[in-house]
Amino acid sequence: MTAAPVSPQNLSCPVPVPETERVLLGHGAGGRLSAELLDELVLPALGTPSGALEDAAELPGLPELVISTDGFVVSPLFFPGGDIGSLAVHGTVNDLAMRGAIPVALSVALVIEEGLPLSELRAVVDSLGKAAQEADVPVITGDTKVVGRGAADKVFITTTGIGHRIPGLAPSAARARPGDAVLLSGPIGLHGTAVLSTREGLGFEADIASDTRPLHHLVRGLAGLGTDLHVLRDPTRGGLAASLNEIARDSAVQVEIDEAAVPVPAPVAAACDLLGLDPLHVANEGCLVAFVAPDASDAALDAMRGLPGGADAVRIGEVVTGHAGRVVMRTLVGARRVVDMPVGEQLPRIC
Repeated sequence: MTAAPVSPQNLSCPVPVPETERVLLGHGAGGRLSAELLDELVLPALGTPSGALEDAAELPGLPELVISTDGFVVSPLFFPGGDIGSLAVHGTVNDLAMRGAIPVALSVALVIEEGLPLSELRAVVDSLGKAAQEADVPVITGDTKVVGRGAADKVFITTTGIGHRIPGLAPSAARARPGDAVLLSGPIGLHGTAVLSTREGLGFEADIASDTRPLHHLVRGLAGLGTDLHVLRDPTRGGLAASLNEIARDSAVQVEIDEAAVPVPAPVAAACDLLGLDPLHVANEGCLVAFVAPDASDAALDAMRGLPGGADAVRIGEVVTGHAGRVVMRTLVGARRVVDMPVGEQLPRIC
């Protein structure tokens, strides 16, 4: 009896085999696939040592100055509460702020698709300029390129920022310590659900607006904590879950949070429930996570609550001695579950 020839059509596997030789959307999601892409391909090629990856880096020989660069490929360009122009400014300003720095100057590069109406481009650039003025940071250089129809999606923006570190502050994702209080400056999930609802026409636009805003004013308000301010991180791609997992990994600690303490607005909870999303995985653009020494937590909360964007600041958990690199959530029913690093891309093209 002759065996049937083997072909792709009569092969099946109950467990999907992941694609390993092509770039996936998930590689840009800020989760596990992003980390693998950096660790296995990008960093070795650049000769950059692996380890804690921060939102911004110190300039060699000038530790008082930090630099950050970020690309924005948002779809749609305009969404409730913001647009790609203002988001490009806020995102880079906030990355500098997470290293304890106040922005000094920005560089902006535009990649524009042929055929984009000039009215749309004007609206994006006007919004970018207004956001930079409101953040009190000048745009001092940049570049503009135009590509053929279909070679880009309307407009992509890359911003680079230079910041000057506030004296006495040196927050780092590797500085969390057992006993630290974990603070959150405001509600989560607004940005990602606002962008997704607009893109897909889901009807949540009236209830949900992006939280995009600059955060360096909040960080300036925390400057009095000095060395008691251990970690700052804005939970953008991958949401709060990704940020907490990165901090737990880089600091080799266990982080525990209370589900009841995490502020999820009702419209965001409803949207996530409808779409099967975890609010902890949804991107934010206007809140920060702070790890502070336990004796400084009340002062930190008071400082944030007295500033715009920090009125709803809360304590959501603490750092404990336990399984290094793990994030655990105490649920509403009293159970405990591990909060994993997101793997793939739940919400593509949101920042």
